[in-house]
Amino acid sequence: MSETPNAPNRFHEDKASFTVRGSDAPDIDAGVAAIRNVLATLPARPGVYRMQDARGEVLYVGKARALKNRVANYTQVSRLTKRLQRMVAQTRSMTIVTTNNEAEALLLEAQLIKRYRPPYNVLLRDDKSFPFILLRADHEFPRIQKHRGARRAKGNYYGPFASAGSVTQTLNALQKLFLLRSCTDGFFKTRDRPCLLYQIKRCSAPCVGRIDQAAYAELIADAKDFLAGKSTKVQAKLGTQMQAAAEAMDFELAAVLRDRLKALTFIQGSQAINADGVGDADIFAMACREGTIGIQAFFIRGGQNWGHRSFFPAHTNDVPEDEVMAAFLMQFYEEVPPPRNVFVDRDLAEAPVLAEAMAERAGFKVALSVPQRGVRRRLLDQAKRNAEEALERRNAESTTQAKLLREVADLFELEGPPDRIEVYDNSHIQGTNALGAMVVAGPEGFRKGQYRKFNIKQAQTNDDFAMMKEVLTRRFARAQEENPDRETDRDGNGWPDLVLIDGGKGQLSAAKAVLEDLGIEDVCMVGVAKGPHHGREGREVFHLMDGRELTLPVNSPVLFYLQRLRDEVHRFVIGAHRDKRAKAMGASPLDDVPGIGPARKKALLMHFGTARAVRNASLEDLQKAPGVSKAMAQGVYDFFHAR
Repeated sequence: MSETPNAPNRFHEDKASFTVRGSDAPDIDAGVAAIRNVLATLPARPGVYRMQDARGEVLYVGKARALKNRVANYTQVSRLTKRLQRMVAQTRSMTIVTTNNEAEALLLEAQLIKRYRPPYNVLLRDDKSFPFILLRADHEFPRIQKHRGARRAKGNYYGPFASAGSVTQTLNALQKLFLLRSCTDGFFKTRDRPCLLYQIKRCSAPCVGRIDQAAYAELIADAKDFLAGKSTKVQAKLGTQMQAAAEAMDFELAAVLRDRLKALTFIQGSQAINADGVGDADIFAMACREGTIGIQAFFIRGGQNWGHRSFFPAHTNDVPEDEVMAAFLMQFYEEVPPPRNVFVDRDLAEAPVLAEAMAERAGFKVALSVPQRGVRRRLLDQAKRNAEEALERRNAESTTQAKLLREVADLFELEGPPDRIEVYDNSHIQGTNALGAMVVAGPEGFRKGQYRKFNIKQAQTNDDFAMMKEVLTRRFARAQEENPDRETDRDGNGWPDLVLIDGGKGQLSAAKAVLEDLGIEDVCMVGVAKGPHHGREGREVFHLMDGRELTLPVNSPVLFYLQRLRDEVHRFVIGAHRDKRAKAMGASPLDDVPGIGPARKKALLMHFGTARAVRNASLEDLQKAPGVSKAMAQGVYDFFHAR
């Protein structure tokens, strides 16, 4: 056992690790012994603990106000649920991190759950980041745009929005209302006349001076007021300006202002949820049925509805509903900045520490409460109804999906319903920019985080069979090397139960040859061909490895499901090929020259005109190029000539 010295400031500096190794087999006595050995050295102060199995994989992350008291509970086996007893039986080591207070422990717990995704923690099963609207502040004429990911750009962020569609709809309306530019800075600099957005009255064309900086700044201020919930103020201002323009007989300006007022009215009318007076708030309601939990979230900003989304946390069996909600909230706000108000549909024992942790992350006070009356209560009741309806739909879809997978297993004579289906396809244009693709599906639907692209490296790129052979060789040779025991991890990564190949006998023969060369005999592969009537949906022929061919009735649900799988791999591989082709079109021979960055590349092209001229230039000419040193010129010359 070892312990690093304590540091007084932050939890990530105040760390102690304890390790007790035991046998690999699950043994509850060995697990309790490991926990007791750690318990003997634990302090009675706040912190986070990680329980790990014999391989060091994290089983559970927990936080405590007093670590010693909390961890001691796991040694009272008879008082634990079956789920926690299984966890203790697998535990062989623990890692302890002490913190200054319980709120810091809660924040660290959420970070570690996100990092390790332990099998015994409630998990927010959603890998999609939330979109925001960004009003940039790094330009004299700020740009409005959609944003995802890290918030590094300087400016004002508004969100979260429930979906990209809701952001796009809002952005379109904002462009009509405030005429803000949405183009990139590079596009902005090169304009010498207004673009189409100006013609259709969605931009004020600051790029060519159709509006000065002061007037544009006024539009920016109005947009900020609107996004902050002051739409009445903006509406009154536009109405006054329109009246003044009409009285001055400037009917063209009055018409523009009228159209902007219509855009504002449209935004206000499109709010399906009446949230007047609520301000900035997130609303969460839970539904539970047949062992599955669903949580509905409404996002209200400035009294405006910015959409809603359903969540279905994983690993919730035997976990009290209030603990599920508390765990969900902290993981959710690990990704999203909290608003000033968070409304939930139940009292949470950890509400005070949750609110404290959210406030520390947000930088202002956050109120976590259960509304009892008024608009807030009506919104909560509406979220509750939505949660119940979404859960009913999900359970119905799960039942249908399970039935489909059983029928797929019967059709292709599998041992049981497939847990992992892999689908493969290739794409190229006359042999150029060739690549292969794999999509993955399971009982819960498509697993988009496990999709893969394969750049074709060895096969002739006009030989579809060789391309498929290369893709599958790389996939299964790597699987044999990295996962010879064919284990499936907690995210569903592992060996496939069924492989679908887009193609007929030739493609399937190439795939079978790969398995034979690698000595793999128990992976089921099926070729999916369009059949004798190409282009007619429902006439697909399924080629089996033993030479048989199957067809299904045109109204078969299993056929529709297999078509969806094939169509998804088509969509993915075509999109990947399009991206690769676009990247290749913008490539230059100068990209491969060592030590040449974008600035030097641009200087050379500006001086010589083309990359071919740079390649053919003499050493003396290269040395004359602006911004190019003698050493750099020598390097460029040697790259093209010393071969």
